[in-house]
Amino acid sequence: MTAVTYVVLCLSLVVFVIATAVRAAWYARAPLHLRWELYPVPHEAPERVAHGGSHFEQSSTSAAPTHPHHWGTIKALAAEIVSLKALREFNRPLWWRSYPFHAGLYLLIVGIPLITAAAALTIWFPSLAAGWSGSLLRACSRLTGTAGLVLAPAGAAALLHRRLTDAELRRSTTPGDVFNLGAFIVALTTLAAGFALRPAGAPGPLAVAIGLLTWNVHMPMPALAAAGLVLSALLAAYIPFTHMSHFVGKYFTYHAVRWDDGANRPGGAIGQAMATYLTYRPTWAAPHVGADGTRTWADIAASAPPTDKAAR
Repeated sequence: MTAVTYVVLCLSLVVFVIATAVRAAWYARAPLHLRWELYPVPHEAPERVAHGGSHFEQSSTSAAPTHPHHWGTIKALAAEIVSLKALREFNRPLWWRSYPFHAGLYLLIVGIPLITAAAALTIWFPSLAAGWSGSLLRACSRLTGTAGLVLAPAGAAALLHRRLTDAELRRSTTPGDVFNLGAFIVALTTLAAGFALRPAGAPGPLAVAIGLLTWNVHMPMPALAAAGLVLSALLAAYIPFTHMSHFVGKYFTYHAVRWDDGANRPGGAIGQAMATYLTYRPTWAAPHVGADGTRTWADIAASAPPTDKAAR
């Protein structure tokens, strides 16, 4: 059982990393999105952000290059990632359920490298592990891991309850939404119970991390803890293949949709890309578009839309 657990953990990590990288590359290569251009954009100069302005206010914009203020972007991203700022401002009832879930996941993500570092110190630098640095790593990993295993499944349960009881959300809830939240509840609750209820003398999270780094397949692994580790690892490998991979897409949503305010100059990259897109042959099912797979976007855009009768 211990060897199987190790293999699943390693393979799941590989799948997660590769699938996430592929997903990011897919987003990066996607065609230009319709830009929102809602101001203020955080990478604008602070004096323009203060009144919601943009560099397009300047008469020389078409010729002058922009000078983004990266600190403004970092602050805006940090507020959104750490506190789910937009959700808190515009949908506070949902935020109370979503934030514990995301905060718990953040803590678990932070806890993994912490416990890995604590295990590495114990194996290869025992003198450091016995000192204050080792004690600090172990304490921080216990704190983040315990809090994460409490908050994440509790938040997932709260979100699932909201989806199943709120009439508006229930109309847009799919079986996949229910399955995904249920998977988080089952996997993380099993993992928490596996370590909390382990028999006396059974390995805890740090011992498991040490065993994994040294590939100690002879270490006895409690069945419930092993099940929790396997389920959690499989869940991590599954995430990049679902809409839960929005943690990747969100970067592109902000930078390529909400905050992209680059000027479309003659002969520039935007114009060249749009010229290529006009040669695409879309196959949308909506009859009013007339995208049958044979006509290019240029043909569709240059022709009159079908009448209501034709569209029907």
